[in-house]
Amino acid sequence: MTAALTRAAGIDETAAGIAADLAGAPVSRLAQLGGGRNSRVYRVETEAAYYALKLYPADETGRDRIGVETTVLRWMELHDFTMVPRLIAADHYRGAALLSWEAGDPVGAPAAADIAQACSFLRRLHEGRRSPALPPGHLAAEACLSGAEIEWQLRTRLAALRTLRDPALTTFLNHQVEPALTARLEPARAAMKAACGSFDAELPQTERSPVPADFGFHNALRRADGRLTFIDFDYFGWDDPAKLIGDLLLHPATALDAAARATLLAGARGIYTKPGFAARLAALLPLLGLRWALILLNEFHPERWRRRIAAGQTGSWEDAKRRQLEAARRMLTRHIIPEAAA
Repeated sequence: MTAALTRAAGIDETAAGIAADLAGAPVSRLAQLGGGRNSRVYRVETEAAYYALKLYPADETGRDRIGVETTVLRWMELHDFTMVPRLIAADHYRGAALLSWEAGDPVGAPAAADIAQACSFLRRLHEGRRSPALPPGHLAAEACLSGAEIEWQLRTRLAALRTLRDPALTTFLNHQVEPALTARLEPARAAMKAACGSFDAELPQTERSPVPADFGFHNALRRADGRLTFIDFDYFGWDDPAKLIGDLLLHPATALDAAARATLLAGARGIYTKPGFAARLAALLPLLGLRWALILLNEFHPERWRRRIAAGQTGSWEDAKRRQLEAARRMLTRHIIPEAAA
């Protein structure tokens, strides 16, 4: 997990104590990694080995993030997934997991080989759906099993943002987001009805897949030999694979060019072969793009900003809000060619 170290020396005593307990050895050096937005992650050095220590914050939704990630990593190790970290030890009471240290660099712009590896990983997860780590009732974080669920999430996020009474934000919501929702909703309803008979009905279990909800190249590291390591599985669970692929296409941290999108879509269609997958993706993609625009505005919520600070975020809150508002504007005008998703 190579990244810029925010502190070259100096030890966070609490984290160091937890790391030493989990490693069963004294910690000679510990440094917090930059870039974390929720969890705190540290590079841990003992006399014998390097590790990654992940400290999970309390989740306001009640989701057992450490329980999910440790369960999934154990299942992956049992099934010989070599493209993920190994779980060394965990302390659920203190919300901490010690993982194998995975050296690598951020992926940046994904190449064709990166997309092929991501598709291979997703194929293995989908093929293992009959013996997954989590029961069918355990959904991925913010799973979207129907068009109605996506609409509900959009309206819920909109209502929460409106309570903040930020003038620039309110103008954006009134003059850009609301018109976009109105324009996109009825075509999505019609397309979903044509694709699977209903905008409101939940996707049956037979068409769902176990997925890492925050999956993407932003959560991947490229090793020296070109192989990828995928990280962060605390939002893992069952979901519509169309939502997963839509998020991969749209994720603001890793913009895909037209060739990369086409490669990803071709790979996805080879994995998720149930009738209706591609049509659902095409129908829901405009709503998922709007959903991402609202996700980018999370920094406007004071409690979200406090969580970012706790995870090591630096800089001005006002600067962050301006930056995220501009990112949301860009996302709102970002288009995926409909024919490519069909």
